Amino acid sequence: MKASDWDERYAARDLVWSAEPNRFVAEIVAPMTPGHALDVAAGEGRNAIWMVEQGWTVVAADYSTVAVDRMRSLAADRLGDRIGQLTPLVADATQPAPGGPAAYDLALLCYLQLPADEWAHALREAVEATRPGGHVVVVGHAGRNLAEGWGGPGDRSVLYDPDEVLERAEGLPVTVETSGIRERPVETDEGERVALDTVVVLRREG
Repeated sequence: MKASDWDERYAARDLVWSAEPNRFVAEIVAPMTPGHALDVAAGEGRNAIWMVEQGWTVVAADYSTVAVDRMRSLAADRLGDRIGQLTPLVADATQPAPGGPAAYDLALLCYLQLPADEWAHALREAVEATRPGGHVVVVGHAGRNLAEGWGGPGDRSVLYDPDEVLERAEGLPVTVETSGIRERPVETDEGERVALDTVVVLRREG
């Protein structure tokens, strides 16, 4: 999707995503010592705002201007005196990260669903932006979700299973800490359904 497509999607609704953080992001990030984080494809800022509330200083980038404007509004409502710890900006995930190399303790790619080559480029940029000892956290709609799960994009080319993430991480200076498929319950009009997500945590090597 082009940035203009996402602008239209965000403009059509008050809130496209939940105001709460992704459950896997919260589970993984909560035990970490807060530092500087980069949220790639941050959307309306649900994860970024939550991380600021946990003590992180966050640069939250998305290539939809409408989403970034909404993130600023939500942050103003929720963050109070901590508003200065969040920097929302418009940026492309496949371009060098704002702040430059090794600027962050954590880089988050949550539901960044791109074709393989573009996604691999975004992953490289996220790793490059992370300091040695820091983490790159990947959460995404799994390829298996098409046949075995519920919701998410219907285009297999923008989905990725854990092994595909690890393939794209080959040659990068990272160690795999966790990698797997996780179940995510989703409430629908027809009752609860289960989505399958890929969750991978990489640690940046020195």
